[in-house]
Parts: sequence; structure tokens; C-alpha cells
Amino acid sequence: MVKGEIITIGNELISGRTTDVNSCYAAARLSAIGVNVIKITSVGDDYEMVSDAIRKALKRADFIIVTGGLGSTKDDITNEIVARALNRPLVLNNEALRHIKQKIEEMGLSMNPSLEKMAWMPEGAEMLDLEGNACGYSLKNGNVSLYFLPGIPEQMRYLLDKFVIPDIQGKRTDLPLIRKMTLKSYGLNEALIAEALKDIKQSKETLLGFYPRFPEHHIVITVKGRDRKKMEQELKAMELEIRKRLSRYIFATNDERMEDVVGKLLRENALTLSVAESCTGGLIGHRITNVPGSSDYFMGGVVVYSNAAKIRMLGVNPDTLNRFGAVSAETAREMAQGIRQYMDTDLGIAVTGIAGPSGGTKEKPVGTVFIGLSTAKEEFTRRYRFFGNREQIKLNTSMMALDWIRRYINGYPFLPGI
Repeated sequence: MVKGEIITIGNELISGRTTDVNSCYAAARLSAIGVNVIKITSVGDDYEMVSDAIRKALKRADFIIVTGGLGSTKDDITNEIVARALNRPLVLNNEALRHIKQKIEEMGLSMNPSLEKMAWMPEGAEMLDLEGNACGYSLKNGNVSLYFLPGIPEQMRYLLDKFVIPDIQGKRTDLPLIRKMTLKSYGLNEALIAEALKDIKQSKETLLGFYPRFPEHHIVITVKGRDRKKMEQELKAMELEIRKRLSRYIFATNDERMEDVVGKLLRENALTLSVAESCTGGLIGHRITNVPGSSDYFMGGVVVYSNAAKIRMLGVNPDTLNRFGAVSAETAREMAQGIRQYMDTDLGIAVTGIAGPSGGTKEKPVGTVFIGLSTAKEEFTRRYRFFGNREQIKLNTSMMALDWIRRYINGYPFLPGI
């Protein structure tokens, strides 16, 4: 079994100021190619602690990934620490220096010793990205390959996916073939999913994993082997069985998001959409417009937080607000109708609710949300109760609203409310 180890460096990590997302991402990517991650270590910007972590890892692992401490500030000392831990001198990497100077000139800045510091690397270091888009390098120490990546998550993931993972796969012929598929579900909790799938046959080669990713739940199928054709058949068979059991709760595969799926359905069916939001404050529109080309089907949206805005912008009847309140099926219906008519779209969806932490009552506690959907032929409303903090309630509301659109276009019933 090929063994890997991950070391993340930074005072911000061990103080809790920053969440260590890099180790999670790296571990998932290594596991996906058959590398057994045996240890993850987080240490501060300390010579002795980092040196000790690297020396111990060298005795255990075939590959080591180190993130953080490659920048230009005073506490970015990874290069110096590595040089000392591996008993190598620091040398100026001219290729790295050239790229640094080029980037600085493009930004209209001047070179200084702090920036030049990033080009001083342990002897034997080789730049990962010869184009100089991100600072990172690799080196060999005995039979162990070490990869040093920046702590900035976007840069770290870029280098890991484009250079490190392919490099590891190219160096090892003993890594098994691995195929993975993630099926994303919404509307069922983990216990219900586990119950529905409890008697699905698994083997050492084909495994199922269940992972909550609020407000979604992901089912990950992993197939290992040497026969690529057989693996694809097993993966497809498992996928079909899960879809058969969870049916309309499965909304996406792998990297697809709910908003991607909804956008594809709207485009394929030549439908246009508009959105009226109260408690979500524009989150639904934000998610929809995160999809490139969404202007093909999304005509626009409004955030109508106050009653006055609901009346003035959407034509909600003041009597409706007085009799039933802003958080009601009647208001949600008129909001959806108003935005559809104003934007002249095929579909109009609206949400109104109490995101908390205050504002709830016995009749309408925090988390109470009404969703309305209007078309030229029919209108729907439903009441839901979401739980969690303010952000979670808003996110779940946006998810449910998008799921309504998915289900409506597909001809599925909406998830039951209360």
C-alpha cells in the first residue's frame, strides 16, 4: 500500500483563526488515486515543530505534501525550515525569480528583498508550475517525494490537481485503478438514506460512503480493481440500483450543483425564470447566476424585505399582508405571481420566512418558510420548517426553492411541507 502524509503549516491554523481546508482536499485527492493517507499534521510557524514533523514523516511515508509558509512575509519560513531539516543549503532558484519579477512588473510594483525571498529554495528543489502561476516546488529525499505547496487554497488545489497528483501516478505502477462517483441527494436525512441502501451488496472492490454536506447528502461509490471495463460495469450497476431506490431525491452527479441542474432543465425546456426573495436576501439569484450562461433563462429577481417593497414592487395586496402576514402562503403566492408578471417569465418563484434567530412566534417559529411558484396556468404554495442558524435556514430555503423548479419541470411532486 502506497503511503502518504500531509503537513499543513501556519499559526493561523493552530490558533483556529483559519480552517484547515487544504488537508481535507489533499487527503481526498490522494485517497482517490489509491494512496493511503496515514497521518495529517498541523503545526505553527516554528522551526523545531515543522522540522520534527518532516523528519518523522520521512520515516513513514512514500509521499509527503506540505502546505503553507511559502510567501513573502516574515513568518513564511517553510523554505528555511526544510533546508535545515534535510541538511541542504538554500539556493536561489533563477527560474522562480524570473517568474516573480515578471508578475511584479505586470502588477506595476517594484522588486524587494521580501519578494526575492520566495525564490530561495532548498537545494534540489524543482518548480512545479514552470509557467509561474503559483509558487510551489518538489524535491526528492532518498525514496520519498516531497511536494511543497502554498497555503492559499485556490493555488494549492491548482498545483495539487495539475502537477502533484499526475506526478505521483506517473511514478508508481503499484497504484490500483480507482473509479468514484458521487450521487447528490436532497430531502432525505442520513438515517433514511442508510435504511434505503442497507441491503445493497458491497465488496472489497466496491464500497459505499455516506457524507452529509448540508443541506445535501452525498452517496459516494468507490470501485477498485485492474480491469477498467469491469470496474465501469460495477460502477454503473451500483449507480442504477441507488437511483432506483432513492429516485427523485437524487438531483446531481459528481461536481454538478443544484443550480447547474436547474439551469440545464430551464434551457432544455426553453423556460424563463424570475425570483422574488425576502428571507434569503438574494441568495437564490446569486446561486442561479453562478452558472455561466444563466442569462439565457434567468430574467432577474428582486429582494423585497419590507412589506412596503412587496406592495410597491410586486403588487402584493396590502390586505393580504394585514390579514395573513408577510410570512404566509398567501403572500408567497402573490409574490411569485407578481415577479412572474413583472418580468414576463414562464416561471416565478418566491420565498418568505423567518430566518432568525429572533422574530419567531408560537404559530410561526424561527425557520418557518413559505415557498410560492407561479406559472401561466397554475400556482403552488407550501409551508416548511427549517432548522439551524440563520445562514443554514437561508441556505436550506434557497435549496428547496431550486429543488421546486427541478421537480416542477421533471413532473415530480414537491417535497412535503408542514
